[in-house]
Amino acid sequence: MLAYVLKRILLMLPTLLGVLLLTFIVIQFVPGGPVEQYLAEAKAGAAGAGGEGAGLAYRGAQGVDAQRLQEIKALYGFDKPAPERFLQMLGQFAHFDLGRSFFQNKDVWQLIVEKLPVSISLGLWTFFISYLVAVPLGIAKAVRAGSSFDLVTTLVILVGYAIPGFVLGLALLVVFGGQLQWFPLRGLTSPNWEQLSLMGKVVDYLWHITLPVLAMVAGSFAVTAMLTKNAFLEEIRKQYVLTARAKGLSDRQVLYRHVFRNALLPIVTGFPAAFIGAFFTGSLLIETLFSLDGLGLLSYESVIRRDYPVVLGTLYLFTLIGLVTKLISDLCYVWVDPRVKFD
Repeated sequence: MLAYVLKRILLMLPTLLGVLLLTFIVIQFVPGGPVEQYLAEAKAGAAGAGGEGAGLAYRGAQGVDAQRLQEIKALYGFDKPAPERFLQMLGQFAHFDLGRSFFQNKDVWQLIVEKLPVSISLGLWTFFISYLVAVPLGIAKAVRAGSSFDLVTTLVILVGYAIPGFVLGLALLVVFGGQLQWFPLRGLTSPNWEQLSLMGKVVDYLWHITLPVLAMVAGSFAVTAMLTKNAFLEEIRKQYVLTARAKGLSDRQVLYRHVFRNALLPIVTGFPAAFIGAFFTGSLLIETLFSLDGLGLLSYESVIRRDYPVVLGTLYLFTLIGLVTKLISDLCYVWVDPRVKFD
């Protein structure tokens, strides 16, 4: 087991390096980098100043001289060759220094920490509600396979899975936030949240998070529910279940003493990845729709503004977390089923 874990850890290094290298190379060919955006903003400011300055023209309206252009490139680190910049970035990432944002003048770590509360709120509630609904529902469908309950719930699950979260969120926002005004239209808390009591803060938080979580949960538990149902059906049809029933055990005893652990193998092994993914995948459309400033919106804005330290820093962090989570998921096989041997 130890040799397998060490081998997997060593394989993470070239995988992580390949992801960073590929992304870095693509970035070099994307037009409209930070320097170009800086110059465009300077020209826009110059045009505004020229129109309002009563004859006093801003210097940027006449262009940027070569010396100033070199200073701007040096400011963003583009005065160095691409290979040197890549090696410098790897050295920083090795010490978990994710760099500093070009446009927000903050460390990438600080930006991630600032956006985490929104992503944690959406991720945790979506994850726990999905599993708390999907697993019992999947078990009930397996026990009642072929019944009217199984057919109706399957239809409901597929409809929920087919409706995009953004469309459902928009409908919830229009009906319950606009017409009925039962829920707020934006934000994670009210403006007077700091002045509320402890219970008032909890109620206010739950009041704001209800619609976004409903929009994300609607289709997220479909795969887990169907996977649970199929896993239980497969185990129920095996020989050891017939033997247990022949010994006089009730259906409940057979289900929870024998079938439960074996059937949950594919679900439990995917638990770490789903748990971590709930924090970092986020939902750009849901965050935008409900005006929630989370990691999804941060990543989108960073790509649009060509804020490369944020793009590469978050990519490095999320890729590393994903690789570690995949290793933990594989190790869960041994924890759930000791018969599994990686040797």
